[in-house]
Amino acid sequence: MRLNTREWGSGERIAVLVHGIMSDSRTWRRVGPALADRGYRVIAVDLRGHGGSHPRDADPDPGSDGAETGRYAPHRYAEDLAETLPPGVELAVGHSLGGLALAGAVERLRPRRAVYLDPAWRFDPLGAGFDPALFAEFADRATPALVAAMNPRWEQADVDTEMETLAVWDRACAAALTPLAGRRLLPERAVAPSLVLTADPSRLVPAEEAALLRARGFEVRTVPEAGHTIHRDDFAGFMTALEGWI
Repeated sequence: MRLNTREWGSGERIAVLVHGIMSDSRTWRRVGPALADRGYRVIAVDLRGHGGSHPRDADPDPGSDGAETGRYAPHRYAEDLAETLPPGVELAVGHSLGGLALAGAVERLRPRRAVYLDPAWRFDPLGAGFDPALFAEFADRATPALVAAMNPRWEQADVDTEMETLAVWDRACAAALTPLAGRRLLPERAVAPSLVLTADPSRLVPAEEAALLRARGFEVRTVPEAGHTIHRDDFAGFMTALEGWI
């Protein structure tokens, strides 16, 4: 399906931004304008089930939710990116689930550079027995106070945005990821020149997997003391870490 998008800027170079689970294109509220100021036309997507991209009408016979053929089967995210975004863009950025989706689509999108922010290539971030369905449980009980307490470095605008995005997120997305729990999904190679930015510490890209990614052709950098949503936790540190890539 073609995804809902949000844009900033009108430069000749194109940058695309892909958000993580439970979020949508609004998470890039500072990143989009910052890249536009650097001469990019920036396109941020809402992944299926997030923001303005709801596939129930687009997929009249999607299979059972959570199955390999369901409307939220992991490969669908990559297919949507390939259908929505132009190939050969200057820069592609994917955060968390968006990093998984981008890695699945990168052969078709062929960006000149790819940046993965604490990508979800390891589906046991909380240890053995982790169930992605817990995301839905969190979304149902989230309050502004809870979100702010969990993310003390966020600006109030980020807390407000998180509540808005949770309100429109389809909880069925979480159940569809349950079959991935405990699996390692690291790409075998860097299709394009690729940077992985990790949180400090990162549950998704621990040291041994960072070393493996380097051996597979990825550059890996860490944003000191940043949490999983690096671009909201430490925007200045995030932009500094992109030096040489934007």
